[in-house]
Amino acid sequence: MRSIERCLASVTLAFAMLAPVAQAQTAYVSDEGANVIHVIQAPRWQEAARIPVGKRPRGMQLSHDGKHLYVALGNDDRIDVIDLATRKVVDHLPSGPDPERFVVSPDGRWLYVANENDSTVSFVDIAAKKIVHEVPVGAEPEGMAVSPDGRWVICTSESASLVHFIDAASAKLVDSVLVGTRPRDAVFSADGSQLWVSSETRATVAIFAMPARTVLHTVDFDDDDRAPTTVQAVGLVLRPDRAFVALGRGDAVAEVDPKTFAVRRYFPVGHRNWGIGIAPDGRHLFAANGLSGDITVIDLVANKPVATIAVGGKPWGVVVTP
Repeated sequence: MRSIERCLASVTLAFAMLAPVAQAQTAYVSDEGANVIHVIQAPRWQEAARIPVGKRPRGMQLSHDGKHLYVALGNDDRIDVIDLATRKVVDHLPSGPDPERFVVSPDGRWLYVANENDSTVSFVDIAAKKIVHEVPVGAEPEGMAVSPDGRWVICTSESASLVHFIDAASAKLVDSVLVGTRPRDAVFSADGSQLWVSSETRATVAIFAMPARTVLHTVDFDDDDRAPTTVQAVGLVLRPDRAFVALGRGDAVAEVDPKTFAVRRYFPVGHRNWGIGIAPDGRHLFAANGLSGDITVIDLVANKPVATIAVGGKPWGVVVTP
């Protein structure tokens, strides 16, 4: 009997230790209309708080240590720094004009920022709080990525339909490659062997082999009879076993097999899904729906939407923490 009691006590303790982890899962959603960051918490899928920031927040990234959230403010030409413990803006960083998306270098030293109005990529020294380099690129740069080894900085140019390959060490543009019309987002695979680039108007995702910079495959949603009407390709999330693409005015998120590049399924979401983010444990995906003013939560175990959170405004980007 005592042995059974000890076993039950151990099981109870294990569940007690796991429960706070599940409940602590938090999604931060930028709202370019309301100028706030919506804080969404599991497992009730409710808005827990709103963090006021500057004008037109869009792209977001976690700091290297996970303690701060960086937010690009397109109409204030700066990056706000949010302390996640206090949920308050505690600092500002320069960004160059009209920052949209940006990425943090693997060592946590740099922000690489797309300056949409200036056709440049700014290299921001975080500790020094200053722009050290400005790299000219094509018109309307938006998507940003950095390779896991820190060697390559990637920028997509909407108007030029180009992917720019920048050498991080020298801050020099090395190559520019044509992709589908209006490329939006870019993301590397975890091992750095692939680069995925979405093209909004063409409704495609180009998969590059790296470091060769050659296109391995193009996922074309227009060629898929199951795809929703008015399909686009915008935000990207890439994991070793699953890849996800926000489909903009297609009001859906597509799941793509990262090995075969076949489209597995489509998840219905709100209107004009721009940004998506996945929980670190891979169990839930959050979709920010800019024109319906809500956030869709997708259960990736059951493979179905499980909640819609009305927040108003124009939700744009998503970052999820444990």
